[in-house]
Amino acid sequence: MGGLTVVRELISQLPNESIIYFGDTARVPYGPKSPDTVLRYSREITQHLIGEGVKALVIACNTATAHALPALRREFKLPIIGVIEPGSRAAAQATRTGRVGVIGTAGTIKSRAYEKEIHKIRPDAEIAVQACALFVPLVEEGWLDTEPTRAIARNYLAPIVAAEVDTLVLGCTHYPLMKTVIGNVVGREVRLIDSAHETAKETGEVLRARGIDNATPDGARYRFIASDAQDTFLAMGQRFLGTAIDRVEALTLG
Repeated sequence: MGGLTVVRELISQLPNESIIYFGDTARVPYGPKSPDTVLRYSREITQHLIGEGVKALVIACNTATAHALPALRREFKLPIIGVIEPGSRAAAQATRTGRVGVIGTAGTIKSRAYEKEIHKIRPDAEIAVQACALFVPLVEEGWLDTEPTRAIARNYLAPIVAAEVDTLVLGCTHYPLMKTVIGNVVGREVRLIDSAHETAKETGEVLRARGIDNATPDGARYRFIASDAQDTFLAMGQRFLGTAIDRVEALTLG
């Protein structure tokens, strides 16, 4: 579901582009799974979407980006954009003090993908990281700004606050929906980096650089595919996408 925050930004920034979205609802969460498993799932989804005729692929998941992006870029010829590089670049450019925080799933944090990318741009950066496993189910339950959510956020984010970061990367596509709570805990002076926004921006740049962007208005079409629980996907879609989803197709992989 979290990848729909990326779709929302893609629709906003690239209104002429059609989108096919695959949500692997049958096999989530990806965060605790092994890198090999996440790569296998990501490869299956990529192969299906290429079969649908897509011209570019956005991996709208931080865990899948961390574990699968390099391999997928080697194996497939179309442009593939992940969410980690754009978010890391924005964080490295935004920080004034060089102290950056990153929050994400256990898989994303364990991969150290954000640390590696930020250090490529800002070698002197001091990076504080924190896995926030309960944020995803809280968002999917709609508990975006409740007292239990605020209490959990204060607990998770205490090390980030203690590190006195001035920039915090929301390293999971669910987390933008918790901006208010996260911002209140870390302080309004801390810049929050929404990797969904940055990913959509980079996607537009890649399409234009390759000469494959669509300049024709009013032709965009959107398809949504889920590997399980289509009714739940349909019901929850508006929370993530900001607008209602009319129809969800069913497709089981693996």
